[in-house]
Amino acid sequence: MRRVLLSLLLVGCLAPARAGAQTRTTTRKPAPPPPAMKIAPAEVDCPSPLGSGVNTKRVFCDVPIGRTPADGITITIPPHKGTTVLTFDLHNRMTYSEDLVRAGRAFARLTATIGVMTMDNTLITRAVVQNEFRTAADLFDRISGGAGPGGLKAVAPTGQEAIRVELPADLLQVSVLGEKLAARRADADEMFTGPGRPIALISNVMVEYLPGAPAKAPAKKAPAKAPAKKAPAKK
Repeated sequence: MRRVLLSLLLVGCLAPARAGAQTRTTTRKPAPPPPAMKIAPAEVDCPSPLGSGVNTKRVFCDVPIGRTPADGITITIPPHKGTTVLTFDLHNRMTYSEDLVRAGRAFARLTATIGVMTMDNTLITRAVVQNEFRTAADLFDRISGGAGPGGLKAVAPTGQEAIRVELPADLLQVSVLGEKLAARRADADEMFTGPGRPIALISNVMVEYLPGAPAKAPAKKAPAKAPAKKAPAKK
């Protein structure tokens, strides 16, 4: 009797295993990869372009001290989905003098502070670039189109700070504004905060974003028609 019961139990245990072995296995298709982010030059409205670099071929734009977004550099973000990332290089703005360099009196330590603002004048972030200048080797580039030797401008970018700013999804434009410039020289220290003064330069402005259709503007409602006037009753 025990042998019969053991045989029945063994058959019962093996039956589900055989049934499972006969079931077909299905393979799931891999999930599609997430859409790729796009990195492209940003649309920059520069009120005061300094010019193009001789070596880098970059376009350098003056950053003026300002109080409202309209005073600064407007950067437009392409149609997108989700958050975006704005990047640019921030430079100090140096007036180069060969005579001062030769005389050993060209030293300057420049610290420029700027802000990235929304168009309703809300600060997103501040950025700072600081560097020391002594000779032409400390310049980041030279700018063509000037009246100096070799057709170069006296004003040139010096120093380089890579700036990266993550922007909320609903922002379509931002403004870059100057805040202050601290200049330490061999003979004096100066602080510049007056509106309108250019204190820094930006270049290589790029935006990283997920392309998407722009939001549709709400349809305009047609104006309500005035009720038709009834003709006067005939007497």
